[in-house]
Amino acid sequence: MAVTDDGNGAGPGAPGPGPLAGVRVVELAGIGPGPFAAMLLADLGADVVRVDRPGGGALGIDPAHDLTQRNKRSVLVDLKSADGPARVLELAERADVFIEGFRPGVAERLGVGPGHCHARNPRLVYGRMTGWGQQGPLARTAGHDIAYIAVTGALGMIGDPDRPPAVPANLLGDYAGGSLYLVIGVLAALQHARATGSGQVVDAAVVDGTAHLTTMIHGMLSAGAWQDRRRANLLDGGCPFYGTYETADGRYMAVGALEQRFYDTFTGLLGIADRAPDRTDPARHGELRALVAARFRSRTRQEWTEVFAGSDACVAPVLSLGEAPHHPHLAARSTFTTFGGTVQPAPAPRFSATPAAVTRPPALPGAHTGEVARDWGLPGLLDPGRAATAPGVTEPGTTGPGTTGPGPRAGAPAPTHHERLDP
Repeated sequence: MAVTDDGNGAGPGAPGPGPLAGVRVVELAGIGPGPFAAMLLADLGADVVRVDRPGGGALGIDPAHDLTQRNKRSVLVDLKSADGPARVLELAERADVFIEGFRPGVAERLGVGPGHCHARNPRLVYGRMTGWGQQGPLARTAGHDIAYIAVTGALGMIGDPDRPPAVPANLLGDYAGGSLYLVIGVLAALQHARATGSGQVVDAAVVDGTAHLTTMIHGMLSAGAWQDRRRANLLDGGCPFYGTYETADGRYMAVGALEQRFYDTFTGLLGIADRAPDRTDPARHGELRALVAARFRSRTRQEWTEVFAGSDACVAPVLSLGEAPHHPHLAARSTFTTFGGTVQPAPAPRFSATPAAVTRPPALPGAHTGEVARDWGLPGLLDPGRAATAPGVTEPGTTGPGTTGPGPRAGAPAPTHHERLDP
């Protein structure tokens, strides 16, 4: 397995600073798509400072193994304390990007909403990561990935028609529809801020991003080329030459032989070219599927992998997470790397002039307070009293400059976990 651990997370060759070197990001601790988005920015070279709350994180695993916190630094700030908001605003004043994943209105009540931050730093890109978005009937309700992809129609496309929809972990909603769209929005807004001097708010909602991912399917649906039901289409397992098949050892092979020339190679190597029914006749797809399935069950996954290796049949073994780093192609590309003894996906995508790398293990809560205080010029992080009267921070029961809602009320109940139960 071509994974490396040179102590610097460098991989082959000398690592570069990453294309986002010099960009400062403040991330308010949360769970789900927000931390992954911040990790991606950190992987690409940004200086990401995660503001953790006293008491640790909420993922439920040892923070030393929370890989979404790699390449970051962490400081501890209690946003419910008298000086907590001021300390966060001092960070925001020195940052290019600010990321939070609270429910709508919570950041404002805590005194670190967009209005508070932009009053201190008009150029700031303020990224908001939620499941339902900042507006709408469900905006303030709880939810998780599965609910978000359910209402967009994406979940309903996955799986067998006579069984419940298959759950694609939380990759489709949280990370594809959420994290990646937040990163795209933040980078676009950062470009605008550098060109104009004006920051803005990026409202990234998992429902919006996931719906956007289905754009091509909606086009096909409009054209009559897609049926709005599971396993009835070219790309959802409805065709016998695009799907998965069990092998003799109970494992699986994935087939994607869509184009005719690739299909011809596939049937030839599978050994059914002389008896396969017409693939263009949907009425014979059941017969074709049964023939393909029977052939795959005649050999093990490894045997079929060797049969199709290096061909244009568009066939690949279905690997587990533990097996994936050992795949010859992924190993040759160092798609996975080892840092601190943990095998993990390497930063992506790749850059010719500013290669990214894993350079830090997962940031433990508060482990870098001294570093950040020095590097960002924030002695208040080490001496909280120095930040308690910082300009732009509202006192309880008041509304300060640039706020978008009432400040925290004296005697009001403290938000639970910053009211960040989920995206």
